[in-house]
Amino acid sequence: MKSIDSIPTSKIQRASKLVKTGAKVGVNYLKYYGDKLTKSEDEAKERLNENNASDIYDGLKQLKGSALKVAQMLSMEKSIMPQAYVEKFSLAQFSVPPLSPPLVIKTFKTYFGKTPSQLYDTFNATSVNAASIGQVHLATKDGKKLAVKIQYPGVAESIASDLAMVKPIAMSMFNIKGKGSEKYFKEVENKLVEETNYILEIQQSKEISEACKHIPNLRFPKYYEELSNERIITMDYMDGEHLSEYVSRNSNQDSSNSIGQALWDFYMFQIHNLKKVHADPHPGNFLISEDHKLVALDFGCMKTIPESFYIPYFELAKEENISNKAYFENKLYELEILKDYDSVEEVTFFTNMFHEMLSLFTQPFHSEKFDFSDQTFFGKIAELGEKYSKNTELRKMNGNRGSKHFIYMNRTFFGLYNLMYDLKAKDIIINNFKNL
Repeated sequence: MKSIDSIPTSKIQRASKLVKTGAKVGVNYLKYYGDKLTKSEDEAKERLNENNASDIYDGLKQLKGSALKVAQMLSMEKSIMPQAYVEKFSLAQFSVPPLSPPLVIKTFKTYFGKTPSQLYDTFNATSVNAASIGQVHLATKDGKKLAVKIQYPGVAESIASDLAMVKPIAMSMFNIKGKGSEKYFKEVENKLVEETNYILEIQQSKEISEACKHIPNLRFPKYYEELSNERIITMDYMDGEHLSEYVSRNSNQDSSNSIGQALWDFYMFQIHNLKKVHADPHPGNFLISEDHKLVALDFGCMKTIPESFYIPYFELAKEENISNKAYFENKLYELEILKDYDSVEEVTFFTNMFHEMLSLFTQPFHSEKFDFSDQTFFGKIAELGEKYSKNTELRKMNGNRGSKHFIYMNRTFFGLYNLMYDLKAKDIIINNFKNL
């Protein structure tokens, strides 16, 4: 993959790149209208989605940073996004053009005042992994094999302007109206600011790895603060392959089950015991070692769960509460899904909608064990997502529903469910974390 020698860092440069991308999308729509004359609607729409996904991703990967991070987040919304976007945007998880070696060395001089060769015994200036916010290099020091993560120049400084540029797209995609929308975008902006703070990431990484070290079949790298700063992190290099690569070739069901149990226990322990969770569960943040252990990486995106949200959120995971109409509706108000100023029509619509959604999404919590390889369960989730994405009644209403905490909590559960399904993990003990 060709490396890049510079990244657009000014607001004007980045906006210009998106304008060019927008022009390409416009051309794709012209082709779409032409295709409709000679092809079926489904064929024409499929080609439009493929062309738009490719052009939008190509534009975002040159920008890197927050714009590309949003694409990564959207790639996890498999029940909402067309498949062409999911496939293309998922590349943002761990496969984007890396910085060139000269730019890498320049970054070290800027933040350490030294070159890599002055800090490590050996350092490979060509990255082995490049994602939305940073890229990883191999190094050695004192006989240890190390992974060195370098943040792309200008990423932290361009978060607010990047989000302002992609805001209209996100609002349209998720039916968010202007009124009350700012809290959602502020939540995303604050999290992205935290993700670019590598000193905070090291602190969070050490806290989580210490708190969760007792969980079977789970491993973490060690972090080296003396070789890290606000834009560069040095940690142990962990051997293994990305979870997505592992599941593509694995045929050992016992291995899938043990890794799946470790992944589930890891998340349930964080959520219920720590009230703080790794909120970026995509395949690029997990490795599988040769001895079939789960390796958890990248703790830049951590979501703290306040009690005021945690209690009603998980009260609605209980089957008996979902079936209690008055109790259910009361919790929807607590979670800001229903508003005091809603019309009777809105209360009825959103109560029924969330009752249908939660009755399905919370099924894993209604039994002692759950089979995450169940295609019927995940098929129903996809069908439900498609149903409401096409619902004309919903499009007329304000989609600003729910506490700001839903953004990263829902992202966590959607990502976790998708990883569990990819693993085809069976017989997962739901409350196993309580016994660890």
